[in-house]
Amino acid sequence: MIRHIVLWRLHEMADGRTRHENALIIKARLETLKEKIKGLTFIEVGIGSSQSEQSSDISLYSVFESNEALEEYQNHPDHTNLKLFLNKVRSERRVIDYETL
Repeated sequence: MIRHIVLWRLHEMADGRTRHENALIIKARLETLKEKIKGLTFIEVGIGSSQSEQSSDISLYSVFESNEALEEYQNHPDHTNLKLFLNKVRSERRVIDYETL
């Protein structure tokens, strides 16, 4: 199994919307991918409530059956379109992928 975790910080205002409005859009769009990506076994998207300088605004925790499934996710058209949106509204991104048994 491959764990894929991403944390984003969003701009206060971007693409004509507030940080929270954009976080809701990201959450909804990520959650639809569960039904579209073979090998994506789990997805959880959280919108942060902390407002500290160290906190992130939105998190993604997902589990894939294999590296091939993660690659399919990365290249899926819906994910590619979401990345274009994220590039406009995010100020920072952190990611980690790791394998578990």
